[in-house]
Amino acid sequence: MTRVTNPHHIDQPMGIGAIEHLFDRLWGLSRSLTGNGVRQSFEILHEHIPYDIHEMASGEEVFDWTVPLEWNVRDAWLETPDGRRIARFTDNNLHLMGYSEPMDQTLPWSELTSHLYIDNNMPNAIPYRTSYYKRNWGFCLTKNEYDQLPREGDYRVFIDSSLEDGSLTYGDIVLDGISDREVFFSSYICHPSLANNELSGPLLQSLIYKYVSGLQNRHYTYRFLLAPETIGSIVYLDRYGEHLKSNMLAGFILTCTGLDTHFTYKRSRKINSYTDRLVERVLSSNHCAQNVGIEIRDFYPYGSDERQYCSPGFDLPVGSIMRGVPGEYPEYHSSADNKDLLSFPALLDVFEVYKEIIDEIESDRFYRSNNPYCEPRLGKSGLYPNTGGEVHSREIRALNWVINLSDGKHSVRDIVDLSKIPADTIEKSISILLEAGIICLGGM
Repeated sequence: MTRVTNPHHIDQPMGIGAIEHLFDRLWGLSRSLTGNGVRQSFEILHEHIPYDIHEMASGEEVFDWTVPLEWNVRDAWLETPDGRRIARFTDNNLHLMGYSEPMDQTLPWSELTSHLYIDNNMPNAIPYRTSYYKRNWGFCLTKNEYDQLPREGDYRVFIDSSLEDGSLTYGDIVLDGISDREVFFSSYICHPSLANNELSGPLLQSLIYKYVSGLQNRHYTYRFLLAPETIGSIVYLDRYGEHLKSNMLAGFILTCTGLDTHFTYKRSRKINSYTDRLVERVLSSNHCAQNVGIEIRDFYPYGSDERQYCSPGFDLPVGSIMRGVPGEYPEYHSSADNKDLLSFPALLDVFEVYKEIIDEIESDRFYRSNNPYCEPRLGKSGLYPNTGGEVHSREIRALNWVINLSDGKHSVRDIVDLSKIPADTIEKSISILLEAGIICLGGM
């Protein structure tokens, strides 16, 4: 794993033109859970994030899962009874069902049709289908093309692919800070030509990495992971899960962030985690998010890799800011999820939100009470009235709020929000309690 304290060279921030150019270079590559398309994608992305690249061998067991065989494709097509070649892999890599085994056979329509996939709701789009863990093969077509295929005669099926022992590829990098407490950004790279559902995450991760790497005297440590969805995060948790449980301050899944629609925030499984409070606070103050609308959702156990990070054994404080929720926009998992659908300005708006999140994390502080069992007797320090029975002043209430929320889990901004007491009064109380030795600086 690459750890970087002070990067020697920081590229200039990426504008829309640079993001679009990176998108174009990544777009046509044939990605899946494994294979050369993933490695080629990392070669390109490495120009923007110097990931440390890891390979996990096929057959390795990780929790209840096994790393699959490596899959690579050179060509694939169907030949109709009248000699036309259709569903060409080289025309659109979505035409071939993911992890299709090699094939060169002639079949009648009656045997072929069970291996053809269409989307009745999107008649002009090629659906995205996979068969990762069961040997199979298939082709994906638009419904309109499927409807016009002859039902008589033989079809030739040609798939030049390989399924063999190899490895799963993932990349990570850590930018060290003063504190060992970590902010985690995870995205995935395992889909072929899909825009919002695949490339918006790695593009956003590149933007965030460039911003964080340029911060001087970072207080917190930042960890970035790019891996195949599901199995990749499971592999990573197998290696680093206990470390993340001990050190994660806040975590984020970067997925489906590029549609010109409202912001959706999916909370972590932890009820009211620091991540959730932070994101909701920033979204509520962000001008763009307010203009297009904000939807806040509680955690649910389907979606992207938050399913793994928020599984009961880890229960990490990982949430996800999206613009276009997986499975809820019509173009999802089809060829209609393309560059025309993606909005690069919308993606930049999400980046601006993450910049605000990072800035707040870096400027915020956490404290711990030196007397966590019951409230301390403030009178010993001259901080409490000698005569009881009177209604407490705002200053006394502020002291009580700070003491109670100095648990290493609530930040100063949390205390202000929850207490509804002005920030300057809370800051004054913090100074008084620090001087009296009642609280001390210390994160979760």
